[in-house]
Amino acid sequence: MKRALITGASKRIGKAVAGFLAENGWSIVIHFNSSEKQAKELSETLQSKFPNQSFAIAKANLLNTDEVTALILNTVSRFGNFDLLINNASVFNGGSIKETSVDLFEMQMNVNFKAPFILMHDFAKHCKKGNIINLVDTRITSNKSDFAAYSLSKKALWELTKMAALEFAPQIRVNAIAPGVTLPPADNNENYLNSLARKTPMKKAGGVEPILKSIGYILDNNHLTGQLLFADGGENLGTPPGYANREK
Repeated sequence: MKRALITGASKRIGKAVAGFLAENGWSIVIHFNSSEKQAKELSETLQSKFPNQSFAIAKANLLNTDEVTALILNTVSRFGNFDLLINNASVFNGGSIKETSVDLFEMQMNVNFKAPFILMHDFAKHCKKGNIINLVDTRITSNKSDFAAYSLSKKALWELTKMAALEFAPQIRVNAIAPGVTLPPADNNENYLNSLARKTPMKKAGGVEPILKSIGYILDNNHLTGQLLFADGGENLGTPPGYANREK
């Protein structure tokens, strides 16, 4: 049976990814940190809907190196080797370079880059074959510094994706997906999301569907590795010509 470990799978994009994979015959290990209630609810919902598959939960604080290094080993010990690692969990905090404290920098880098590095290392060591998909961000194409530490962590994760793809091939394929305007932040609403989306070439928020289709494409294409799929409605291309004039 195909089995995947998804970090940050109890809500938002991770939850949607878990549901998508479940519908395609995958068993899931649902990683969470503080969202145990949501993780259990998702596990129970998926188990009821897909009784021939398994949906376990696994807790780990991605800021804690000991817990990160135990996650893959514990998963393999409980369930055996698995076939897919999706590094979805991340923290997203604003701040220019001058506004970024050492603590903020370390939090962003530890969760968004260091934890995926450790998990990729351990997946290659213990599982030895399969797929790794890293969720980066369309911001990696820009040098805007309003989310400096976050953007740097995602840039680093994309570089790691390429490096790992070269080192782990052909047993493990490693690819990345760069979402853009996807879901509204927890502290904002659809109107805010749509105002951002209007600045993109497609002029609409994509939701999670482009991400899910990108995952499906990566898994179906067994000759694809070291690649980045932009699921961002063209946001990485820049603001469409004439947008500023239309806003006046």
